[in-house]
Amino acid sequence: MPTGTVKSATRVLQVLEYFAQLRTPLALKQISDALGYPQSSTTVLLKNLIALGYLNYNRADRVYFPTPRVASLGDWVTQALFGQGRIVEVMRDLHSATGETVSICMLNDIYVQYIRVIQSTHQLRFHTDEGSMRPLTLSAVGWLLLTDRCDAEIENLVRRANIAVPRKEDRVALDVIAPQVADARERKSLYMENMPLLGGATIGVVLPCLVQGRIAVLGMGGTIERMRPHRARYTALMRRLVQPLSEVQSA
Repeated sequence: MPTGTVKSATRVLQVLEYFAQLRTPLALKQISDALGYPQSSTTVLLKNLIALGYLNYNRADRVYFPTPRVASLGDWVTQALFGQGRIVEVMRDLHSATGETVSICMLNDIYVQYIRVIQSTHQLRFHTDEGSMRPLTLSAVGWLLLTDRCDAEIENLVRRANIAVPRKEDRVALDVIAPQVADARERKSLYMENMPLLGGATIGVVLPCLVQGRIAVLGMGGTIERMRPHRARYTALMRRLVQPLSEVQSA
């Protein structure tokens, strides 16, 4: 649990995220065991969510499942972020052409957040949860998202992000990141291997439109063996797909 979070609020969100991952009715014990909560407090939490209308309880089968009220909480977000859905269409087109994991990423303070994700269809793939975050220093798209910042801002963000990385050996020095950011600033794209995952490769292309007034990146990731031979072709494809988005107004 992240430092400084309110335990009850965190648990509510973790329960709903667990349902989102499994997408099936779940029993009390399944939820309690999976999330490491005492059964007594899990029971109280689930009863509260039922009372608020966010969970349905099937007494015959003794299982819980989210109600449409949960979905309605976020219905407006996609429209607010992505307008008429042209960015999502670009993601789908790229995914159809490659089968690789495709994402839209933005900065959330010192973290990269995967706002939308379409998972790879390849047998060997790296899974990235939608909404998940990692320190920007440990992400190729994180480096690309720094390209609209001045040197002082980049130094500050890298320093703070490295503090958030638990293991010192995983921290990346500013003098490693800065040249890559400078190069990516010119090309509006970045290719990197073994970052964030060993054996994986990532291509990122800056969207030519802002999302909620902020820079966003179209990212694609897969194994090095699949990505490296197609690096130039995939980068060109991504640039071609995002080019019409220059007409999209900031949401």
